[in-house]
Amino acid sequence: MSEPLIPAGGHPLDDPVGAALTGPHAHFAERRGRVLRYPPDVTSWVALPPDPQPADWAAAAALAGPGGAVTLTAFQEPPPADWEVVFHAEGVQLVDAGVAAAPHPEAVRLGPADVPEMLDLVARTRPGPFEPRTVELGTYLGVRRGGALVAMAGERMRPPGWSEISGVCTDEAVRGQGLGGGLVRAVAHEIKQRGDTPFLHAAASNTGAVRLYESLGFVLRRRTAFLAALVPGHPAVPAPGHPADTAAVGR
Repeated sequence: MSEPLIPAGGHPLDDPVGAALTGPHAHFAERRGRVLRYPPDVTSWVALPPDPQPADWAAAAALAGPGGAVTLTAFQEPPPADWEVVFHAEGVQLVDAGVAAAPHPEAVRLGPADVPEMLDLVARTRPGPFEPRTVELGTYLGVRRGGALVAMAGERMRPPGWSEISGVCTDEAVRGQGLGGGLVRAVAHEIKQRGDTPFLHAAASNTGAVRLYESLGFVLRRRTAFLAALVPGHPAVPAPGHPADTAAVGR
């Protein structure tokens, strides 16, 4: 197992990407020097050390390639001046403080065969980045109506002892029926069954989603920020979507 990037005594959620990639998700890790990332077709997150030096930014650039995107959370310093910042937003990190976790009667497990439908739902609801292999990060649950996937939620980062709930989205046609909240509780149930504690991220501006999560029993642990920047050089790649959950998930 690789050496954690967080300082000794630090909390895993202070750097959830680095903690996950040196912990339960180490088998996904791509490493260059002190920099770690998930494979881009899994998720866009990159982990830099808390005190990034020029050599660390060079390592991140080497991993992403010229014009490639580097997506960070919980960062403390801006990228070098020649990097183009294409996304920057304030966010919140919420943790379980009494979520009434329970299975959902309509929930079905989703897997690789469901990815085309999952990608289509993500495109319609825009909960944040979801890649062809994101489903490999953990349990994903969905609800179907008339055979069509209309809501889902699942797991993304897994720092030791914690599991992030992510990909929470509900088709506009069925919002207001409690599917989003029900699936969050169901994923939380899966997480707690194996002894982990649920947490999640949201854009601070997405007040509807934050209110929903708080009503389910999540509380604010810390404020954070999300940043995506392009490595200097060409060819440029499309800027990534918002790295947190941004869409209204519906109740």
